[in-house]
Amino acid sequence: MTGRLLLTLSLLATVARAQPSPADIFPLSEVRAGERGVVWTVFQGTKPEPFTVEVTGVIENALGPGKSIILCKLTDPRVQDMGAVAGMSGSPLYIDGRFAGALSYQLQRFETVRYAGFTPAADMAEVADRVGSGLPGVEAAEAAPTPAAADASLSAMRPVFALGGVSPRTASLMAPQFASLGISVVALGGSASGATTGAPAALRPGDAVAVALTTGDITLAGTGTVSRVDGNRVVAFGHPMLGLGDVQLPMCSASVVAILPSTLESYKVANIGPVIGCISQDRLSAVSGLLGAGPEMTDVEVSCGREGAPQRTLHFQVVRERRIAPMIMLTGIVEAIFGSNDGARGEGFRIVSTITYGAGQQLTHESVYAGPQGFTTGMFEFLVGLSMELQNPFEKVTPKQVSFRVEPLGENPAVVVEQFQVSRSSVRAGETLQATLGWRNYQGSEDVCTVDIPVDPSWTGKTLEVLVTPGRVLDELTGHGHQFRPGQLRSFDAYLGALRDTRADDGLYIAVVERSALFFDQAVATPEVPASIQRISSAEDASRYQRREALVPLWETRVLPGKVSFSDLHHTVRVVE
Repeated sequence: MTGRLLLTLSLLATVARAQPSPADIFPLSEVRAGERGVVWTVFQGTKPEPFTVEVTGVIENALGPGKSIILCKLTDPRVQDMGAVAGMSGSPLYIDGRFAGALSYQLQRFETVRYAGFTPAADMAEVADRVGSGLPGVEAAEAAPTPAAADASLSAMRPVFALGGVSPRTASLMAPQFASLGISVVALGGSASGATTGAPAALRPGDAVAVALTTGDITLAGTGTVSRVDGNRVVAFGHPMLGLGDVQLPMCSASVVAILPSTLESYKVANIGPVIGCISQDRLSAVSGLLGAGPEMTDVEVSCGREGAPQRTLHFQVVRERRIAPMIMLTGIVEAIFGSNDGARGEGFRIVSTITYGAGQQLTHESVYAGPQGFTTGMFEFLVGLSMELQNPFEKVTPKQVSFRVEPLGENPAVVVEQFQVSRSSVRAGETLQATLGWRNYQGSEDVCTVDIPVDPSWTGKTLEVLVTPGRVLDELTGHGHQFRPGQLRSFDAYLGALRDTRADDGLYIAVVERSALFFDQAVATPEVPASIQRISSAEDASRYQRREALVPLWETRVLPGKVSFSDLHHTVRVVE
């Protein structure tokens, strides 16, 4: 026992005397069972501390051809009791004072003797060599779900994704949504010093480090450990964060508040500090990046409050990653609604979103939701719409700024249409047709309105339909839609223009329509185009020019603005001479 203690003290002293140089690597080929190693990590605060391990062996090709794992027993009593901790990912392993690898994998969940897997140093060097290849604005790959741990399998230790600046209710609502992206929010966290980009820090192997997805009033970051520092180049985690490939993510300092031990999974709780650099690689063996300035991000502002009342405003910055950004923006809106006393009492909400890409490239959209549960049930629909507006198949552009104005409503805007009638089923050209709409307000009185529809002489001899329907439904029926295929439009500006032409989400539309074959040039529909022109155009560019059966709106008006109704009713009218 005394000999083992002396050996451990000797190992710790060797590492403490001199930080190994970047070239001082312990090759995987020299790793032998029974060798003693020292691992550095932060148990609390910001100062790394060592703990001891014993090499059990090397699991060859554990992660694929040529990707092995060093298996070690956690001999230090502090770690043996709680096992490898989520947040220790990347903790560097030194054998004989040389860097051998980084703690990164669990092998079991309920083992009686604690073991951990370490990513070899050479594999992490491959990722470090890629630093600088990622370019700002380059679209990242689809987020890959973090491997789920099984009872007896090799699984990457999950970064501790700390969601800070939100209420418990918001966190519980959004946790399943983030889980669908492979982001497990396993701990609440905080922001120690906001989102201000700080000066380059002197990071050391073993320091806590965070990779953020959002900074500011709302923070979401995965905490891990620095494995290797070479000048301003940093390698961490020892496994992928989300497997995004080339990325532009903020690297932040972190301070460990505590380690919460668990027989299921222990994890570190941390405060996220300022931005100290940019992560440009998220690969199988590590994440890596450069100390210094952070990446370009999208500024988001969410304000909530009734007109004339104090506004609650959230400011945060979101990574320009096409799947993750909309989810984080939605989190800010949910927090604005449910994270304050005023918002929680709302009978409904009006949300106005403004997305700014550049000069003259702005898109504004308004949505109305009925009741506190209306937005919760419509959250997925809102997310799909927001994702569609933030993504486009035409140009690699990302929004510079996104703002949301959330207004709690004093009255529930839901209405139920109980009556829809037209004055006649047969009408002469030049006369006026009257459409009567009767509805009942939510827990309120009945109301009615009458709309005059002038009958155009060009309608003579036609059998038409008079509809009352939401704007989104009328868009679909008339062939406009809300999604466009590559080739259907010719530029990003045309794409924004097509989205601006969509009808309002709230209220209802009364429309006179006829069924016809529409000829589409990009998103512009023209009825009754000669067949010869259709054939020539479609042969030239089938993606741009298309023929579709749809309803043609001859006349329309919007009623009940600010109300929410899902009614879809119609009457047939014959126009005679």
